[in-house]
Amino acid sequence: MIRFFTEDIQFNLPQKVPTRQWLTALAKREGFTVGELNYIFCSDDYLLQVNREYLDHDYYTDIITFDNSEEEGRLEGDIFISIDRIHDNAQQLKVVEEQELRRVLAHGVLHLCGYGDKTEEEARLMRQKEEESLATWNARSLNATGD
Repeated sequence: MIRFFTEDIQFNLPQKVPTRQWLTALAKREGFTVGELNYIFCSDDYLLQVNREYLDHDYYTDIITFDNSEEEGRLEGDIFISIDRIHDNAQQLKVVEEQELRRVLAHGVLHLCGYGDKTEEEARLMRQKEEESLATWNARSLNATGD
């Protein structure tokens, strides 16, 4: 089950049911099932505190993923996403905010599937997987509207 929560901000994720289906399909393509995934949308300041408290990092980030998986092949975790960072990243990258949000949603699942982004090679593979995920979302959206 994939659930969506907010902390310290007002935010309503559009298209919750299709988003759950899309993320579940992403996990399945990577050979995983989804157990309990919690997405927590929050502010920069909230996520900075999480970053400091749990990871000893003192910087802003768009996402922090906590892997709570206990069973091989089954994804469980808490994924914190800063809506402030999504907004700023979208402006910097000159993309629509929803596209940036979807990229980060997929990024969290990909981390839980074992993809990293610390090295240049890992980051390149992560970006490729994110782009593939966005393509499936876009294809799904086109099919849903009949375009």
